[in-house]
Amino acid sequence: MGKLVLTSFVTLDGVYQAPGGPREDTRDGFEQGGWSVPYGDDDFGRFINEVFGRVGAFLLGRRTYEIFASYWPKITDPADPVALKLNALPKYVASATLTDPDWSHTTVIGGDLAKEVTDLKERTDGELQVHGSGALAQSLLALDLIDTVHLLTFPVVLGAGRRLFTEGALPTAFRHTGGRITAAGVSIQSYDLAGRPEYGSYELPEG
Repeated sequence: MGKLVLTSFVTLDGVYQAPGGPREDTRDGFEQGGWSVPYGDDDFGRFINEVFGRVGAFLLGRRTYEIFASYWPKITDPADPVALKLNALPKYVASATLTDPDWSHTTVIGGDLAKEVTDLKERTDGELQVHGSGALAQSLLALDLIDTVHLLTFPVVLGAGRRLFTEGALPTAFRHTGGRITAAGVSIQSYDLAGRPEYGSYELPEG
């Protein structure tokens, strides 16, 4: 059975929207796309290559899938580990609107997300990886389906944009499993989900 692993890029104020370019996602009038690009150094690249080295299949939201599909099929260098995996491995897209994907090895899933993803985990060797796909990631977290989160926090505050963890998110505890800081200042931290939070108090006892 595969693990469901989320890799997410966020700003210091929690924004996940349009990390890779100004036209990626302009919803709500967002004009600050491309904020992750200046921090893409060798340390960052090594980590991404490590992640893609463990993948067995991809699970993507429609918007991220379409961004990937417009770019990665054009990258044919056999030495590019990201392109190699994205172009060759199964890609599952959670969407109610995508009907005719033309990127090879793509399957659209719909209906009962929890059942579909549970079935995918059971038949995937290696990691079932979610990249970006903010709305899908929120749904998967709410359903308690994600096993591991790689949270890459970039040293920038935008003050606007869609946030990964919003009001109403399912209270969730995480166990830290490792981390590093890139030379450019990106904090890469990995967590396994650990159930519900525990609570305490620093208040002095009465009496």
